[in-house]
Amino acid sequence: MSAHSSQTAVRDLFVIGGGINGCGIARDAAGRGLSVTLAEMNDLASATSSASTKLFHGGLRYLEYFEFRLVREALIERETLLRAMPHISWPMRFVLPYHKDMRFEGDTPTSKLLSTFMPWMKGRRPAWLIRLGLFLYDTLGGRKILPGTKTLSLPGTVEGAPLEDKFTRAYEYSDCWIEDSRLVVLNARDAEARGAQILTRTKVVSARQTDGVWEVAVAGPDGQTTHHRARMLVNAGGPWVGDLIHGKLGLNSTEGVRLVRGSHIVTKRLFDHEKCYFFQGTDGRIIFAIPYETDFTLIGTTDAEHPDPSQKPFCTDEEREYLCRFASAYFKRPVTSADVVWSYSGVRPLYDDGASSATAATRDYTIKIDNSAGAPVLNIFGGKITTYRRLAEAALAKIGTVLPLKKEAWTAGVPLPGGDFAVDGVADLTASLMARYPFLTDAWAQRMIRAYGTEAAVLLGDARQRDDLGKNFGATLTGAEVIWLMTREYAQRAEDVVWRRSKLGLRMTLEEIAALDEWMQSAPQAKAADGAG
Repeated sequence: MSAHSSQTAVRDLFVIGGGINGCGIARDAAGRGLSVTLAEMNDLASATSSASTKLFHGGLRYLEYFEFRLVREALIERETLLRAMPHISWPMRFVLPYHKDMRFEGDTPTSKLLSTFMPWMKGRRPAWLIRLGLFLYDTLGGRKILPGTKTLSLPGTVEGAPLEDKFTRAYEYSDCWIEDSRLVVLNARDAEARGAQILTRTKVVSARQTDGVWEVAVAGPDGQTTHHRARMLVNAGGPWVGDLIHGKLGLNSTEGVRLVRGSHIVTKRLFDHEKCYFFQGTDGRIIFAIPYETDFTLIGTTDAEHPDPSQKPFCTDEEREYLCRFASAYFKRPVTSADVVWSYSGVRPLYDDGASSATAATRDYTIKIDNSAGAPVLNIFGGKITTYRRLAEAALAKIGTVLPLKKEAWTAGVPLPGGDFAVDGVADLTASLMARYPFLTDAWAQRMIRAYGTEAAVLLGDARQRDDLGKNFGATLTGAEVIWLMTREYAQRAEDVVWRRSKLGLRMTLEEIAALDEWMQSAPQAKAADGAG
């Protein structure tokens, strides 16, 4: 779209923020016949949405805060999402070792109740309470695909082998993995396929309303300022939602956001099976230890206040040591800083409900229309990656009170690009890809299916041998794949490719990544990609 036409055409929605909430809303809205422009100041999913614990989960610990609606919605949603994206999401089993020293965080409603009626427990989590929580977890969401909870005797099992001998009993339950940043990109692609305009590395400079229409000035990747007009704004700025309200949009609002940093470490592989661990600390907090990218283990997360969104979050030395110490209380072999190969950190923009601690602040989402500027803005606070689609539906219900919608809610179970195959179909799809492209190794074929699903064969095209796919960047990344990511998935820099569209950064050298970046900046495809976005 030219600068001139973007100045004159009035769109229905202008979405600020290319994280999961912004892209989810853009997709839903475009599918209902609204004209949509989305602007993201960096790469898609460059902040919170690529820095999660990578789980579609009900939030077992939220039951202790009596957040039953949130947990039920998330549990039901897990299976809806699995069906729509079986390439980037899959079921996992979680092992929760039990011992009598487990503690609550002192200020959960459940712990307060127990300390009143069972003061002799002194903040401990009794086994019956965990069983009750898991029973609710199994039943609140009406499972159809995922298996239920069972009790494990740990001695002599693969699940028990890496753990300290004092852990003899565990509970095993189901949740799901999600490739978080790929989820965002696929929502953006589907939104664009339905008519939305997706602008990356495009920062909103100002937004003012004139005669009931928003006039939005944006600075594009080339530094040029263009103007857009829209009937309604969606503020899905994540950690910057409050800054946008009080700064760029100039709204007279008291709504606030509470920024909570969650840090994760990735270590060399710590155990030889594909199940995850759910560990409870003596401080009442929990962490996960999850098989990651075949050869690694992901451990997280922390909960720390993060007052300034302009400060890029990173895993501090204290947080790294905390996670190592926490995991070492469970694993026979201590986890040390020397085991850490990578770390990342994200900021959760929670609705400020005045909770006493970062852990206690609600994970539920809050969506509010603000008309104080004379034209409507929808502000999004909070939310979990698991409920992003439900949040988008709730947002569209609010938008529908202002703009006419041509279609009812439609996204439940509608596959994302590449996800049009059976939930249990990954092995068959991988085998057929290897039969068609015999030069693929097992690991390479599996990575292609897990990233692209049924589109893997479209990406590989007529290739008969590896050389047909162009330049070899290392770690099975080829020129053909990079061109696909640039022309179809909005990637512009090496970090977009190796840390968000994939996690190949764990396997590539700094020199290989630098060479990739140089190639992307100079390749003729880069010019094509700029036009494609």
